[in-house]
Amino acid sequence: MTDVRRPVHVEQPGEWFATPSLWADMDLWHEQVAEIRRSHRVLAVDLPGFRPFWVLTRHRDVLAVSRDNEHWLNTSQSVLGPDEAWEKMLAAGIPEPRTLVHLDGTEHREHRKVTNDWFKPAAVKNRQPRIDALADVFVQRMRDLGGECDFASDVAQPFTLRVIMDIYGVPEQDEPLMLELTQGVFGAADPEFMGEAADAQARAVDSVMRFIEYFNALTEDRRRHPADDLATLIATGQPGGCPMGEAERLWYYIIVATAGHDTTSYALSGGVEAFLRHPGQLWLLRDDPDLAFKAADECIRWTSPVRHFMRHATEDTEVGEVLIPKGGRVLLSYPSANRDEDVFRDAMTFDIRRGDADRLISFGGGVHFCLGSQFARREVRTMLSKLALALQSIAPAGPAQWAQSAFVSGVKHLPVRYQFR
Repeated sequence: MTDVRRPVHVEQPGEWFATPSLWADMDLWHEQVAEIRRSHRVLAVDLPGFRPFWVLTRHRDVLAVSRDNEHWLNTSQSVLGPDEAWEKMLAAGIPEPRTLVHLDGTEHREHRKVTNDWFKPAAVKNRQPRIDALADVFVQRMRDLGGECDFASDVAQPFTLRVIMDIYGVPEQDEPLMLELTQGVFGAADPEFMGEAADAQARAVDSVMRFIEYFNALTEDRRRHPADDLATLIATGQPGGCPMGEAERLWYYIIVATAGHDTTSYALSGGVEAFLRHPGQLWLLRDDPDLAFKAADECIRWTSPVRHFMRHATEDTEVGEVLIPKGGRVLLSYPSANRDEDVFRDAMTFDIRRGDADRLISFGGGVHFCLGSQFARREVRTMLSKLALALQSIAPAGPAQWAQSAFVSGVKHLPVRYQFR
């Protein structure tokens, strides 16, 4: 929880979904969006600098559109952004996004097959000993830091980054670069992550260009020296029996390198922030280790690190009793849907014992259900379980801070003071 509520000026309710700075106070965001959800099942938005769109705030509508791949498609513009930013990206020579998020139909299915086996439940379960070992490394780091740390930047970020880079095949010494570039893509609108760039768009473009340089070199290396890792699969993958296109390969690398850890990091840091507000919850997990599964789902529901995706109507289609015209686009608001009072009992209460946490929609639905969901759940529950058993106490050592991004964001700083048993 932030210690001071900053005054905000919002002229249109759609700003709560599109303006990065408004995501810096999640208490206020949920308070305002709960009112929107009650009064606007579907919110029409027309903001300066954006093409018109509609926001889906309720769980049933977000889930229905996610599952309907006939009437609602992903496109290269599946992430909301100012129209000018899109034009600048193309002008800079960056190819249109072609990740699993942006592809649909046969293309999506064939590209997903390239790495799908690595993310199946049995394959991820086989990684549990390594996830345990890496979690132990960062619990020990907390011990070495002497009772006080920034849990978000000292533990959550590097732990989740190490897990995905371990299966990716990226050497440990390159992990700081991966974190820097990820923040440049997902968090470019946050002043802290902007670096020396003139504006958020320049920061994002620079990050993507540096990703291109890094992954082009990685591709050449893996083609000459194949290894048992994800990088080799992407470098040599043949979706549909054909070599992967350069743009598709680049964006495949980027989505794994970024979404593979940033979202999980925010789920973990935001989950611990919630435990700090409800300290008894962590000790429930200590007393009943079987609660780890529910606890992980509750943290992911509560934090909803992926703030939205866009879907585009293939024909005039009604959703939430509103007719969306062909070509119209809707924003699926996952944080709002995950606090829908019609689905979750006491939706605004953090409770690791809740029986409906598995109805979370943080991972999407349908054919685009998150490929890395099994890893995310295992990482969160592994670290939470180890902390519950190892800690004697934990409390805030300062205010939490949230990243300013309308796409992927969460708790970026979480000062804590703690004692081990």
